[in-house]
Amino acid sequence: MNPQDDYKIKDTKPQLGERWPHGGVRGGGGWITSERVTSTYDLVEQMYYLYVRVVKARDLPTNPVTGNCDPYVQVKLGNYKGKTQHFEKKTNPEFNQVFAFSKEKIQSSVLEVTVRDREMVGRDDFLGKVVFDMNEVPTRVPPDSPLAPQWYRLEDRRGESKLKGEVMLAVWMGTQADEAFPEAWHADAALVHGEGVFSVRSKVYVSPKLWYLRVNVIEAQDVESEDKSQLPQVFVKAQVGNQILKTKLCQTRTTNPFWNEDLIFVAAEPFEEKLILTVENKVAPSKDEHVGGLSLLLHIFERRLDHRPVHSRWFNLQKFGFGVLEGDRRKEHKFSTRIHLRACLEGGYHVLDESTMYISDQRPTARELWKQPIGILEVGILSAQGLLPMKNKDGRGSTDAYCVAKYGQKWVRTRTILESLSPKWNEQYTWEVYDPSTVITLGVFDNCHLGGGEKPSSGPGKDSRIGKVRIRLSTLETDKIYTHSYPLLVLQPKGLKKMGELQLAFRFTCLSLAHMMYLYSRPLLPKMHYIHPFTVSQLDSLRYQAMNIVASRLGRAEPPLRKEVVEYMLDVDSHMWSMRRSKANFFRIVSLFSGLISMSKWLGEVCKWKNPLTTILVHILFCILICYPELILPTAFLYMFLIGLWNFRFRPRHPPHMDTKLSWAEAVHPDELDEEFDTFPTSKPQDVVRMSCGSLYNTFQDCDFVGWTVFSEAPTIQE
Repeated sequence: MNPQDDYKIKDTKPQLGERWPHGGVRGGGGWITSERVTSTYDLVEQMYYLYVRVVKARDLPTNPVTGNCDPYVQVKLGNYKGKTQHFEKKTNPEFNQVFAFSKEKIQSSVLEVTVRDREMVGRDDFLGKVVFDMNEVPTRVPPDSPLAPQWYRLEDRRGESKLKGEVMLAVWMGTQADEAFPEAWHADAALVHGEGVFSVRSKVYVSPKLWYLRVNVIEAQDVESEDKSQLPQVFVKAQVGNQILKTKLCQTRTTNPFWNEDLIFVAAEPFEEKLILTVENKVAPSKDEHVGGLSLLLHIFERRLDHRPVHSRWFNLQKFGFGVLEGDRRKEHKFSTRIHLRACLEGGYHVLDESTMYISDQRPTARELWKQPIGILEVGILSAQGLLPMKNKDGRGSTDAYCVAKYGQKWVRTRTILESLSPKWNEQYTWEVYDPSTVITLGVFDNCHLGGGEKPSSGPGKDSRIGKVRIRLSTLETDKIYTHSYPLLVLQPKGLKKMGELQLAFRFTCLSLAHMMYLYSRPLLPKMHYIHPFTVSQLDSLRYQAMNIVASRLGRAEPPLRKEVVEYMLDVDSHMWSMRRSKANFFRIVSLFSGLISMSKWLGEVCKWKNPLTTILVHILFCILICYPELILPTAFLYMFLIGLWNFRFRPRHPPHMDTKLSWAEAVHPDELDEEFDTFPTSKPQDVVRMSCGSLYNTFQDCDFVGWTVFSEAPTIQE
């Protein structure tokens, strides 16, 4: 097989709907029959599970020796066993736990639910059990109401007589569309214990609401330094969390300095950090003297939705140090240093926490400025195929894979499939779409927080990245189901490597075609980005700070979405320069102008009569347009229409994926790849760095020659 074909998208035909025993086609969210159509979970293959909900127990017998009862419930199906947590000294415990057993792995026709009394020494006491025949278990399919639990009398080991005590249970057969599925204990993860149990479950996360905090430092009054014989030369340092910014040094030495500078920070709701302002005097080139400080809560600032002016306020600064006596406080307050600020929380901007090229949300921060959604994006994360082993477990290669999808403010994480190189998730998620010019990102990772004896290849305590897929919504046809297998390609120090394939099914449903077409005439970002734009350096810095805040907040969830996962999904290193990226961008520019260069060469051939027939036809057309100038615009539009109609037949049928040739990932030189993965500052020997500089010089020489070739055609075009 051609290696290039292995990097392309493949069509798949998964069974997205299956027939159930009593007729009808199961679509994931209900029955699809002639009478009832309620399919809301129809982009995944159906996986059947036996659900056991253990609600509570009552009137359990106590131990005749201790007089206490520490009960727990054990659910056994074949070789699979699961148990609830135990309760100390309770005869009427409430468990409220759900167990899920995959139908494919059921090897028994009997389900046993046993209630036991936990003992510190010796075997746990048997209190009774309830037995279910698998053939008699009812089937429950959403949107049907949940199955009502029932009280069951406990029986002895042989099931011949009733014992004291009852347990409330609900047992049913369902699919992954069941509401109990995400929080259920899965028999597939029976070997995971402790905190690792929470890290294998599927979860939905929401990014924190981010604001730009604009602090306009205008001026200060009555600034005094410790050296009374010299006027101060001061600047202001502002800090929000880990973000620290400084104003320029006031050029004139005065007690009333003036700056009028904007300092921009990123803040997240709920506002946990404070704005800390410090006025400092430049005493020496490497020595600063603290004059005063101020700490302000962020919620006191005005929230601005547009470019209207914000009212400024004066604040009194507090002096630093322990030299201020109690008796001097009144005098200090009367003659204190003051600072003049104009601060607000900007709600008209969209806080960028990801690359603009792969942006997934363009809405401003303020909810009052949001428009109605134009569509719904449904994604079915089916499975992965041919994953490479990411760690060693018990002396053999293993992968515990899970998938993360990010679109807008919503993150989803599938459950972890243990020890499988071809995991099947079959989980479906939905997002609201506010703009089609957005991108959804899906990444596959190896879970290294299961509490076992695994040894990850990416270092201790970090989930290994397997690969990433991006889908641009503007390339999708509306109301069409796409089912493709995407290669997971990763650029490593040794070159491009395929880590496996990710099988997806997705559909973009448009709610308002007119509204969607209108959005294509609008700018990409909210208007505040164009009325009061930020500089490129500011955007890079703010994006980095926003990414850190998102990673920090999501890392505090339970289970946490870890920092390395968030950074990989948000492309934290997308701004880093590399020779490979520069070459790719350069040749894209060359290909952009290739059409103009070809046209100029064709016009030159027409003028030189290299093809007399073509030249005569061009002259005839030129004379017609001179005689009838009103035909110029209709002719141009007709030509463009015919060209578009002709090329419509050859439009791509699949959403675009990573082009290994266009990105130079396949043809990159090993030295350039080694330089791209080098640290900053460099860790390479001096001779290697010198050779890299020489290679860079030669590359710029080639770029200069191509640029000279392109612009040398300008006189021909002008003629």
